[in-house]
Amino acid sequence: GGTGGPSARAAALSVAVGGRLSPGRWGWGRSSPVRGESGGGGQKTFRTLLAVPAAATDREERDGEERLAVTDSQPPADAASPVERGIFWSRELEEQVPPGFAAEEAAAWLAAARAARVASLERGGCGRSSNRLARLSDGSRACVRYGINPEQIQGEALSYHLAGVLGMQERLPPMALALVEARGRQWEPVREELRGSHWAEGAVVSLTRWVDNLTAVVAPAPWGAEAGAGRRLQPLSAGELVGLSPSQLVELVQWSDLILFDYLTANFDRLVSNLFSLQWDPRVMRRATSNLLRAPDGGLVFMDNEAGLVHGYRLLSMWDPYNEPLLRSVCVFREGTARRVAELHRRRSAAAELRRRYRAREPLWARLGFLSERQAELLQARVDFVHRHIAHCRAQAAVL
Repeated sequence: GGTGGPSARAAALSVAVGGRLSPGRWGWGRSSPVRGESGGGGQKTFRTLLAVPAAATDREERDGEERLAVTDSQPPADAASPVERGIFWSRELEEQVPPGFAAEEAAAWLAAARAARVASLERGGCGRSSNRLARLSDGSRACVRYGINPEQIQGEALSYHLAGVLGMQERLPPMALALVEARGRQWEPVREELRGSHWAEGAVVSLTRWVDNLTAVVAPAPWGAEAGAGRRLQPLSAGELVGLSPSQLVELVQWSDLILFDYLTANFDRLVSNLFSLQWDPRVMRRATSNLLRAPDGGLVFMDNEAGLVHGYRLLSMWDPYNEPLLRSVCVFREGTARRVAELHRRRSAAAELRRRYRAREPLWARLGFLSERQAELLQARVDFVHRHIAHCRAQAAVL
């Protein structure tokens, strides 16, 4: 991949975020270092809203559904273009995306973490005060997350495995569930620390691999520093990608997956939380994006997904006014992601695929259970919505 001129048919990230964001040059803010997994965004002022219940609202199905053909007969764009066939990142560009947490590496860590004892528990570095940084007997470290309520741990686990269904699990640190048992083999060395943690005996917590040397991520335009200027956006053309460095383009590939993932899971605790905070902090988009960090090789790490699928689905009416425009702001996708969405749409199998993967790969899945029937329906409806959006982007690219 490169930064040469794209063909006239190539579409860019077209933006329509309800007048909240403004057009401008694609740009990146400077990243500030943060320690390990500690979120780069600091304490969020909307955290009290986490406990606010809200009824999920039905979305009317749009008429005239279009089917996405992931491959077509159009010739590929010029080799220098970052976009192929109007809506897909080029293969050359995708090959430059850092590999993240490889499946074999993740499986090995998960097996070791489940077998290891917790040698020590420390405060700090892993988000809220109820969480702990654990040093395991094999020498590795993990963030132990204790949810405000069990649905947050359930959301974390289900989001991790949905990322696997979508083919983007390498962007999330390996995560396993664990059962808090003070007299159990795994926790015996830290029995005294558990007494001071106020964790309930028998609670399910998540163990997430600790990653060193992560840095904060400032959102690129159009979601970044220009956000909140109050001007209604016009769709960006492919020409806006000209002049970007390879590293900037590689980051955009990952952002396109992130925004699609957060829409499907209804995760409001990342870029959406920053957009929400614009009403009292006009400079929030110049700061770190919540729960998103960058590895030394440039790969983005999608952290702390506990708001996804369960908690987020209860609060759709509050957060979809932000999540839906963000999805509409992306009209270039990884081809593999689009193919998986198309297949889940065609088979109407999103919840079934997630359940199959979750049960096969998480021994403690039954402790938290699965999505309710209503939540499963919402997941499929959101997959269908993403599929229609991709088809709309494809139709737009065909007439450019």
